[in-house]
Order: sequence, then structure tokens, then C-alpha cells
Amino acid sequence: MEHSTTLTQHIQATPESVWAVITDIPGSAATLSGVESVQLLTDGPYGEGTRWRETRKMMGRSETVEMWVAAADPSRSTVVKAVQGGADYTTRFNLSPRDGGTDLTLTFAAKVMKPTAASRILMALFGGLGMSLTRKALARDMADIAAKAESR
Repeated sequence: MEHSTTLTQHIQATPESVWAVITDIPGSAATLSGVESVQLLTDGPYGEGTRWRETRKMMGRSETVEMWVAAADPSRSTVVKAVQGGADYTTRFNLSPRDGGTDLTLTFAAKVMKPTAASRILMALFGGLGMSLTRKALARDMADIAAKAESR
């Protein structure tokens, strides 16, 4: 069972500037209004294998998730993964230059790894609501990324 959503935003900044914001994991708590804190788990520059713990406030609760970079093509795309609560989460950022700026496309997918009959029922009943809340949080992240990249 998989749910996904895609958002695109045009940002008046170069792909390199947008990339710098997206890949600034230590600074993401200051950039993204939905992120409360970040703890880096690996050393070195952003790239495949970079790991961190990110704490976000969702629906009034703080939740910490371990995340990692599954793929990185500088200034073009990156894939970030997380596994929690029996679900596999994938977030892909694609950056495309356009009209002196960048189209940033974010695709988020959540897949239940071993769905049970109960989880199928719950996903059917509440999956849409969960994705709606997730989409709002991702739209806020996109706006925060745009604001930071455009102010550089």
C-alpha cells in the first residue's frame, strides 16, 4: 500500500542556491519552520549515506525520525529515506533551471512494508487525511526553502 504526493514551486534562485539550502542539514531546523531539531549522525559533506535524526511537530506532537540520503546528484536531485512505524518513506527533490530561477519538485511517498488487514482498513479510512496533513507540511517546507534560497 502506497500513498504519494507531488508539489512543485518556482524559486527565484539558481539551482545551486536551492541545493545549498536543501542539503544544509545542520541548518534545517533554522530554515524549516516544522523542524524542531536535527542531530547529525555522520560526518562529512552531504551525500549518499549522510544520516541524521530530525524532530518535527506534527498534529501537536513531536516525533523524531532517523533519515538518510539514498541518492544525491548535486544541484539536480536527491532522495531522502526514512523507515518508521512499519512504513517506508521516500522524499525526492528534483531541481530544474527555468526562467532564471529553479523549479523545485518534491515527491513524497509512504509505503506500508507489511500491511495487515487492520492496517489496510486504517489506511483506507485515514490514509487520505494523513496525506493531506503531510502535503500541508511539505508545502510549508517548500515555502521555507524558497524564502531561504531567495534571500541568499
